[in-house]
Amino acid sequence: AVKVVTRAHQTLIWERTRHLLRLRVALRDYFPAALEAYTPLGLTSTPVLTLLAKAPTPDMAAALTLRQITAALKSRRDIETKAAALQQVLRAEHLGQPAPVTTAYAATVRSLVAILTTLNSEIANLEKDVSAHFGEHPDAEILLSQPGLGVVLGARVLAEFGDAPGRYTSAKARKNYAGTSPITRQSGKTRVVSARHIHNDRLVDALHMQASCALLHDEQVRAYYDQLRARDVSHNAALRQVGNRLVGILHGCLKTHTHYDQATAWSHRQHTLAA
Repeated sequence: AVKVVTRAHQTLIWERTRHLLRLRVALRDYFPAALEAYTPLGLTSTPVLTLLAKAPTPDMAAALTLRQITAALKSRRDIETKAAALQQVLRAEHLGQPAPVTTAYAATVRSLVAILTTLNSEIANLEKDVSAHFGEHPDAEILLSQPGLGVVLGARVLAEFGDAPGRYTSAKARKNYAGTSPITRQSGKTRVVSARHIHNDRLVDALHMQASCALLHDEQVRAYYDQLRARDVSHNAALRQVGNRLVGILHGCLKTHTHYDQATAWSHRQHTLAA
């Protein structure tokens, strides 16, 4: 059940991103003021979709009153200042398209706005289902104790790894399945270490996001990342190594049915630094 709802949830997010990119391209071609004004707010946010649905052409947007803009921004801070700034950008002069072309683009944008509005609603609904199903799993608390994992990411990691006992005979086996461990090829005196390119895309995406979030919330994870970067390891490669280490920690926690403990998980680093 966790796997079904998390995959559906993630698929809708990917679909939203695709439609967001289509919206961005359309606005760039006929309504550049909208890109300048709305991008800081997020093109898929409710206020922006509301304003685009109400005024999908440059002329209509320029005619928006402060009251109309303020009403769309009702959930934001410092509404009056932001509304005035938006109105100023929307009323500035920009290159445009002929009226028939603008009308055609406006029709496509209305459709995209309707799709994005529906996707936002369904993503929010599915997130509730993800939370409900994940919360019922006996390993949920162990996953939530891991650095960088919340309900959604934790559910994705659980769904893609599975929970069959004994499926991964060792931490290395779990890392190999995750695609975070490197592949070493050696022939004679030549030795090449490279990243795995065949992997579960959904799991790799979740682990990459976990590593990124863990940098902000766990000092030991950050110290490990900084150490890798000091050795001229690229950002993505360093995140992959951080993710690899976190997979090993997760395996140990699941195997022993214990929550994440920073001192235990990174004790080897403390011994290395002390030495």
